[in-house]
Order: sequence, then C-alpha cells, then structure tokens
Amino acid sequence: MYAAYAARFDTDSPLAALAVGERPDPAPQDPDWVTVQVRASSLNHHDLWSLRGVGLTEARLPMILGCDAAGVDPDGNEVVVYPVVADPTDPRGVSILSENHPGTFAERVAVPRANLVPLPAGMPFTDAACLPTAWLTAWRMLTTRGRIDQADAVLVQGAGGGVATAAVALAVASGKRVYATSRDAGKRERIEALGATALEPGARLPERVDVVIETVGAATFDHSMKSAAPGARIVVSGATAGYEPKVNLRRVFAMQLEILGSSMGTPGELADLLAFCVAREVRPVIDTVYGFSQVEEAFARLESGEVFGKVVLDHTK
Repeated sequence: MYAAYAARFDTDSPLAALAVGERPDPAPQDPDWVTVQVRASSLNHHDLWSLRGVGLTEARLPMILGCDAAGVDPDGNEVVVYPVVADPTDPRGVSILSENHPGTFAERVAVPRANLVPLPAGMPFTDAACLPTAWLTAWRMLTTRGRIDQADAVLVQGAGGGVATAAVALAVASGKRVYATSRDAGKRERIEALGATALEPGARLPERVDVVIETVGAATFDHSMKSAAPGARIVVSGATAGYEPKVNLRRVFAMQLEILGSSMGTPGELADLLAFCVAREVRPVIDTVYGFSQVEEAFARLESGEVFGKVVLDHTK
C-alpha cells in the first residue's frame, strides 16, 4: 500500500528523512484489532519530531507516520480513529500511532476496535481528521482540566498552531471571552476573525482570566501567571519555547492558582468533542488541504512555521 514513513532520522533536516512509497499492509495485533480504510488524515508537529528521532527508535524504522485519521471500518461504518493505544512495552503504558504501531499516513491503518468513534452524519472526513490529537488536546485542556464551564474569560498563548487555534475556536464556541496572543500580525487578524481578542505576546489584558491555555512554555509563562485571576487554572500541554520557566511561588499560593498538566484525551472525550462540534456548528480551522499524493508538500508547509490551523491530507486524491 502507498504510505509516507520515516526511513531514517535527520535532526537538522527532518524532511530529508521522509520517504513515500509502498509499505506492507497493516497486520492487526489480535482479534480485537481492525483495519480502517483511511479517507483523510492530518499532520502534527509530532510527525516532524519523529523524523528527527524524538520518541521513535531506530529499531522501529521504517515507521509509517501520522496520528490522526478518519475513514471506513470493515463493516462500512464511517469512523474517527482515536490514536492512543495501550502498550505494555512503553514506559507510559500507552503509545500514539506512529510510535510503536504504524500510523495513519497510509491507505489503511490497523487499530483496536475500541479506538473507533462514530463519525457524525454530514461531517466531512477532512474535518474529522483534524480532531483526534490537536483538537482533542485543546478540548481536554479547556473542559476536563480547565473547567471552562466555571470560567468567564480565557487566555490562549501562541495561537496559530493546531492546539492553540483549536482552543480559541472551542472557547469562543463555548461563549467565553477569549484573548489570544501571537507574534505574527497576520495570525492576529485571523484570531480576531475567530471571535477572540488578539494581542501581542506579553500585552496587558483588559481583565484577568479564569483559564490559561499554555502551549508555549518559558517565553510566555510569566505573562500567563500575571494574567490569571484568583483561583485560575493554568493548563499546560507543551513547551515549544522552553520548559524551565521561572515561577513566582508567592503568586501561586497568594492567588490560589492551579498549574495543571494535560495530554491528549480519552475516547469518551473525543466523542464529546465531535458532539460539541456538531451541536455548536464548529468546524476545525484548516490551513491547507493536500491530496495524499502531495504528502511531501504538506510536510514542507507544516515545517515552514507559517501554518494557521491544521494541515490535512485527503486520501481520496
């Protein structure tokens, strides 16, 4: 079958490690696994890190990349693939597709049947393929960890990337006052179009917020702390600009702040996210859709750093 995979590692030029060509069909691990015909998938920075050799070992090469997918199961049902798999060989007890098991950038992918979530009627495969990693991460940050139902205002740091942009769209759809930062003036315009107030990094907010979505790290963490209202939740799922920020502990205890880690989500949360998107008519923010034959162009677009939202692969083209 046709697939995109990591053939080797290249720390400095990850795209040089990307290969496209024929790979063996997926082999289900046991009777509880099924093979899904992939109709659409989407890229994440996880895929670029894999090409650099982060989270993937040479013993696993060649490895088909991709975490996210929507497609059709063996019974003809349209489904969204939940990408986290129980894995006793991994110290975490789980792994994400494309780490220990072949990923979704292929004509077919094998997953546990329990990882299949029904695709809502009328939702395009290309929309659904955006949700299982970045959007699910944002959903869990806002709901389960951030308790957005108890909030009036939300700050999203570094909007433009997949998780942060998803958080903006979901928080706006939840009826909250949303502030979002970006260094890029063009991205700030697009943030405003989503219904949020766009600000430069470090800018003073009109009010303190109840929830902060933090995916940037050290570069923005002090601003996140200063923007937090008493009892606020600062939810962290990434550290793209440094993972060792200075933290003013006096502010933490005096303001009774909660600093919470978050990663991915559960199949139930993915089902809730799908239902929310249907009920509130929320569509994922998509930067570009490429045909699957253009997968190398899609990777180049992601690596450019100019994306706003998700880069999607349409496997029917």
